[in-house]
Amino acid sequence: MQVARLPRDPGPAAWNRLLPEPEPPVPLEGKQTADWLVIGAGFAGLAAAHRLSKLSPGDRIMVLDAVRVGDGPAGRNSGFMIDLPHDLTSDDYGGALQTDLAQTEDNRRGIAHAAEMATEFGLSEEAFTMSGKINGAATAKGDARNKAFAGHLSAMGEPSEMFDAAQMRKITGTQYYQSGLFTPGSAMIQPAMFVRGVAVGLRSNRLTIHENSPVTALERQGDWVATTPKGQVTAPRVILAVNGHLNSFGYLPGRLMHVFTYASMTRVLTAKESACLGGQAVWGLTPADPMGTTVRRISGTGGDRIIIRNRFTFDPTMEVDATRIDDVARDHDTAFAARFPMLPHVTMEHRWGGRLCLSRNGVQVIGELDEGLYSACCQNGLGTAKGTLAGGLAAELAIGQSSPALKRALGAADPSRLPPVPIAKLGAALHLRWNEWRAGREL
Repeated sequence: MQVARLPRDPGPAAWNRLLPEPEPPVPLEGKQTADWLVIGAGFAGLAAAHRLSKLSPGDRIMVLDAVRVGDGPAGRNSGFMIDLPHDLTSDDYGGALQTDLAQTEDNRRGIAHAAEMATEFGLSEEAFTMSGKINGAATAKGDARNKAFAGHLSAMGEPSEMFDAAQMRKITGTQYYQSGLFTPGSAMIQPAMFVRGVAVGLRSNRLTIHENSPVTALERQGDWVATTPKGQVTAPRVILAVNGHLNSFGYLPGRLMHVFTYASMTRVLTAKESACLGGQAVWGLTPADPMGTTVRRISGTGGDRIIIRNRFTFDPTMEVDATRIDDVARDHDTAFAARFPMLPHVTMEHRWGGRLCLSRNGVQVIGELDEGLYSACCQNGLGTAKGTLAGGLAAELAIGQSSPALKRALGAADPSRLPPVPIAKLGAALHLRWNEWRAGREL
């Protein structure tokens, strides 16, 4: 497998820019051997490495990543670890009842694994906290969707609480939202702080992480041999934790959808601006309409800031250039101004994009691709929870363990085939723009 192309994410991974500079990277150099090789140091790769370190004490584990930990997609998301159904193609995130019950159980397994790592490595509440989350509704249609989702959750036996406009203003400081639906089981993370903290905690004499070490070839020569620009590692067992980049290794062509989503982060709010805004110092909400705008307010490392996330684009090449940011920036600024008219002089300091991988039928790719080669990929827009789940399950599969979650993953259908690329691009672009327009003030 020759990996001729690497994905390209536009803009800085802003969460990572808020943190102190890490120690210099140690790229892979020369020829090395390991008992286990994990390719990818995002949520899935770090979870796989952590699980292997517990299940195979004494084995040598090596992790390779193409960039710095926290600069890839793991450091570019909105920081919600969501336990409940979160289907981005649904009107209200929900789907079939039994499917959603199983998905929720699996998501919570991923969140529990993340909580285990956060406790083990002494991460702060800023890095990981079980806070719950709010679906914010800006319109009557959004409110109706929240109420429909609440009914679906009730049928699942899940608790939720409706907030009225006054409660939403008390939390957010803005009058923009008519209502909100609070659910208690999600975690909130500072994603770069989390993955960097886990990576630091994992490193040991027998577990090494090599950054700036993209795999350019992977082949079987008895054992698996992975080649990077400056080195080579041989290992009998490999876990591919590269999400949609799995296509670049030759697997599941024409079956994975590569979607980018985009975010902007303000400069630090002044004390006067923070007082003018009011509300709580830390909160986050996802939109009642899955195509709407996610908003977070943070107040910790890096200061008091607001993050806006919206817009989706379909990009089969897994590459987006910087000019795309100029396009989405207008929508971000419009969404920010509508929600926070009391902050007319607050500008955006960082803008960026990050990759999602989805399958048309909503399945993940967790399994054995070839002898000794395992996959923990296709997180379907919920990479924090589902990525952590996938990494842990891939490690357990490779070790020979079993669980209901692993049986579900192995019993899932293959990702559905996509139309030819020109048709898929046109269809996806029209579908995304139509649904973003239909979202109205939720966007």
